[in-house]
Amino acid sequence: MKVVGDMADGDFAEVLDAIRQQWISMTGMAAMFTTSILIGVFIQPIYNFDEARAFGEEGASKASNIFLELAMILLFTIAIIWLARKGLEFIIKGIVFFALWFSLFYAIQPFVVLLAALIDFASGGGVSNDSLFVFVLVGAVGTSTALMYILHRYPEWYVVNTVGVLVGAGVITLIGVAFVPVLIILFMVMAAIYDHWAVNKSKHMLELADTMIGLKLPVLLVAPKQSGYTFLDQEGDVMRRDEPAIEVDRVASTIDEPIPEAKPKRRDALFMGLGDVIFPGMLVISSITFLPDTGPVVFDFWGDPTLPVHLGPMLVGMGTLVGGLVGYMALMTQVARGKPQAGLPLLNGGSILGYLVSGTIALGIDQLWQDITFL
Repeated sequence: MKVVGDMADGDFAEVLDAIRQQWISMTGMAAMFTTSILIGVFIQPIYNFDEARAFGEEGASKASNIFLELAMILLFTIAIIWLARKGLEFIIKGIVFFALWFSLFYAIQPFVVLLAALIDFASGGGVSNDSLFVFVLVGAVGTSTALMYILHRYPEWYVVNTVGVLVGAGVITLIGVAFVPVLIILFMVMAAIYDHWAVNKSKHMLELADTMIGLKLPVLLVAPKQSGYTFLDQEGDVMRRDEPAIEVDRVASTIDEPIPEAKPKRRDALFMGLGDVIFPGMLVISSITFLPDTGPVVFDFWGDPTLPVHLGPMLVGMGTLVGGLVGYMALMTQVARGKPQAGLPLLNGGSILGYLVSGTIALGIDQLWQDITFL
């Protein structure tokens, strides 16, 4: 028992030391995680109406739509890996760039609307509605296109992160307003099981991540561990780099000569897939969208005709976010060891626990269930 205890103490001390060395990058990743979700909360009222829901008002409580979403994720993953193995990276870039641009448009549009409102106010209301509509459309399309062009030409880590945070906010909002919390939780549980299998068993998720890193695509967030880090030089084998890397001269290597001990290549940055942000964020948005409007109004920034957010749902949403951050801290104790980890089991688990605890306190456990259908 003493040997086991000594090993456990040694492992714990090793993890603490690794966290101490990487706390800046881990804090930066947590900040991006939180920022993306809070941007989603800020723009949620703009998309909280039936026409903006992917499957309409009735589809928000149909479980079959969740299975459809999961099937689309699986098909996308298979298609990207197949294209990468065939060397068709340009097709991958085209598909991903279009999807990113689409999500980016929805994340940026509310801010352009805000700018248009300020212009109209400054002009004393002298700008016509048609002109404002054109301004919003052109501004959102132009800004999204400009960001994608910058990403294409100069995919440095801070460009990737800027686009990634905004894309994450857009996806979080669009899916969060599309499904009630019960279905979001079902989606999160299935995704967590799949993520565990894909990372730890089949490992094809690591191959997918390496493909995206190699192509410098913002479907992940990057937190450098040192000031001189550049994503432009990042190799595309960082996730599958489990074996120690060493080059041995075939001529000089003999049985009589011992092979020098190999040291594993060091990862110079912390990586997190956007899905690890999106799934917890979806539950936050769904909570403030579909839970009963109890308590006073606490967020009505956008005014009519958008719907305000009340205290009860907001408390549950923020409790869900805190739960996700607790899951993130637990995840970092594993990531500190230097090996890729399936993020969704801990992140989704923490978010769901945060939802249940905060929901029970703020609203009552009976208010957290929504009636759903399967077809």
